[in-house]
Amino acid sequence: MNEMILVVDDDHAVAEAIERSLRRSGYEVSVAHRGADALAIAQQQRPDLLILDIMMPGMDGIEVGKVIRQSSDLSHLPILFLTGKQEIRDKVAAYQQALADDYLTKPFDLLELDLRVKALLRRTQQSAAPEDNHRIEVGDLVLDLRTYEINTPDQTVLLTPVEFELMHFLMSNTGQVFSADQLLQDVWGYPPGTGMPDLVRVHVKNVRDKIEPEPRKPIYLRNILRRGYTVPEQQSAS
Repeated sequence: MNEMILVVDDDHAVAEAIERSLRRSGYEVSVAHRGADALAIAQQQRPDLLILDIMMPGMDGIEVGKVIRQSSDLSHLPILFLTGKQEIRDKVAAYQQALADDYLTKPFDLLELDLRVKALLRRTQQSAAPEDNHRIEVGDLVLDLRTYEINTPDQTVLLTPVEFELMHFLMSNTGQVFSADQLLQDVWGYPPGTGMPDLVRVHVKNVRDKIEPEPRKPIYLRNILRRGYTVPEQQSAS
């Protein structure tokens, strides 16, 4: 069965253009023009991906994303924000409040949208694939491959799909250092030049806020100056 994508945009012309493009690529598509309608459709149809505008009448896209992330049934749904809001504060709100998986600004190219959709769906399918070992343990970190939860000595927290893929990759390659560009390509499958390094930095910050005792002094997810990010084999505050 083809993947189903829910497109949410109050601009009917934009929504129809996206719908036509996605259908040509072989996806099933549902369309909503209001946030409340999008939530109802998502609960009923359980889409594989949500493409979401921010500026809408009534409930805006950020609020829709927050409700999705708080839903036990929909919390793992990948969210791609597609919006005319280009300020950094808007992107921060999308990533930190709605835990967005990706962010694309208008005007946009339909080919780039298609590439990002493919990348999001591919990594979601990869993370859902069964594995013989359901846990990865690195020092004090334990990643559950079935529940998307990560355990530290102090807490258990739920990761978003993108956060999960980041930690799965780094914990599977402990001690190795990866640049933001490498992570965009190796973890999430972005073709060269189509991903934003800021995307990696935001997700790293979100993970640190969840798992680090002191996010400004990380011990689990570290960055090596001018080189990139790593999960060390042994974690310590030193």
